[in-house]
Amino acid sequence: MIKTLLKKQFTEIFRNYFYDSKKNKARSKAGTIAYIVLFVVIMVGMLGGMFTAMSVSLCAPLCAAGAGWLYFAITGVIAILLGIFGSVFSTYTGLYLAKDNDLLLSLPIPVKDIMFSRLLGVYLMGMMYSAVVIVPAVIVYLVTVPFSVRALVGCLVLLVLISVFILTLSCLLGWVVAKLSVKLKNKSFVTVLISLVFIGLYYFCYFKAMNIIRDLIANIAVYGPAIREKAYGIYLFGSVGEGKVLAIAVCTAAVALLFALMWILLGRSFLALATATGASEKVKYVARREKQRSAASALLSKEFGRFTASANYMLNCALGTLLLPILGVVLLVKGPFLVDMLNSVFGAQSGAVTVLVCTALCMACSMNDTTAASVSLEGKNIWIPQSLPVEPWQVLRAKLRVQLLLTMPALLFATLCAAWALKPTVPELLALILLPQVLALFMALLGLTLDLRRANLGWTNELAPIKQSFHVLIVIFGTWIYCVALAGIYLVLAPPLGAAAYLGLFALVTALAALGLYLWLRKKGAARFMEL
Repeated sequence: MIKTLLKKQFTEIFRNYFYDSKKNKARSKAGTIAYIVLFVVIMVGMLGGMFTAMSVSLCAPLCAAGAGWLYFAITGVIAILLGIFGSVFSTYTGLYLAKDNDLLLSLPIPVKDIMFSRLLGVYLMGMMYSAVVIVPAVIVYLVTVPFSVRALVGCLVLLVLISVFILTLSCLLGWVVAKLSVKLKNKSFVTVLISLVFIGLYYFCYFKAMNIIRDLIANIAVYGPAIREKAYGIYLFGSVGEGKVLAIAVCTAAVALLFALMWILLGRSFLALATATGASEKVKYVARREKQRSAASALLSKEFGRFTASANYMLNCALGTLLLPILGVVLLVKGPFLVDMLNSVFGAQSGAVTVLVCTALCMACSMNDTTAASVSLEGKNIWIPQSLPVEPWQVLRAKLRVQLLLTMPALLFATLCAAWALKPTVPELLALILLPQVLALFMALLGLTLDLRRANLGWTNELAPIKQSFHVLIVIFGTWIYCVALAGIYLVLAPPLGAAAYLGLFALVTALAALGLYLWLRKKGAARFMEL
């Protein structure tokens, strides 16, 4: 039975490589091979190559200074963090709140067998992510230092300990997330918040890690003994890779104890979490008069309801709403410094800094593309808006307004912050405000037009229209190409126009293109919507 459960678990983990959820059918052999090759290139080639380069830069100087333990401590901690980041959400959904828990628990299968198969899936995900860091670190170490059986054994034990420790922490964190999830009503916002926190921590650690590592290498004689004295546990953890017997014994016992405690906790709470139905409360009916709203207001409310109900939709199609205010704050705080830095490089060409800042604002707009998936997300319920006693254009306009309301106010705030830092002339200020707003309108119209022409209403997973549709890529990468052209033409060709006239010309061309899309949507687009 365990063999069958494991086969089922692995099939679920690698399902996307063999099954096309967009077309609701199995992938061809060529498609499956292409996806697997792409995965290997990304994981082994890109991530593995990056961490191999990091290991090469760390190993020789640290080992030469007699701090091989610090080398394994640094790479081991990075491996643990990446492993937890890659597996904690799969723990939450795949272990505690899997959709087939009720089905499996209704069968004559021991609960411990179900737990074991699910734990193995979590273990595999954590080991896969951590191996991208720790395996290159081990290989570089064994190649750099003189070979010894003790070092080889220590490296192998370290690999196992890291993977088991990641499994333990992932299960504990997943348990906390699952506990919170069953008590909360609006899970979408919680998922978005947790995801944004993880993304923020990732980039914070990424930008700080290299500086810390350089400082460690440059001052190893000072930091090494200090870490060993004040953080003896880190010293023992790193010493496992060097093959020190005491470190291996202590760390193995500690990881085994944590795993045993996690198993006991999981055994006592698994059934309660796996069968939880979520938070519920008794609501007393109170008669009240509903305020009458216009058709436009009701349709807009419906679209925002669909938007806020999906964490995937919010995270993938409206990240610019968060990034634009952050960009504005950065410009308020660091604006003068950034402007001076750009002036030192591009100051010889008049207006170049204004064009570059405008380009950055336009690039930030590309993170909002809700209209590119709004029609497809109707799915099999497309008949509902089609049957409403409203004009088709009113439905499409509500979808447009969602993206514009999510983008334009935040964009205006960032633009005003940029203007404060730049101190542009009045014509440059008007152009700086106008072009990003016109581009935001054009993007919304383009996304809705492409989604109408290539609507995918037969999806089984909402990620298909949100992340896997071709027209979403066209909108995003098309905006990037637009931004590259905006800055590149001005910097390379140096047209005789000033920055204000140049940005105004781009705004005019973009506005004419937006007008063409608007006219198509009002007539042919509305008719096509009714034919879907």
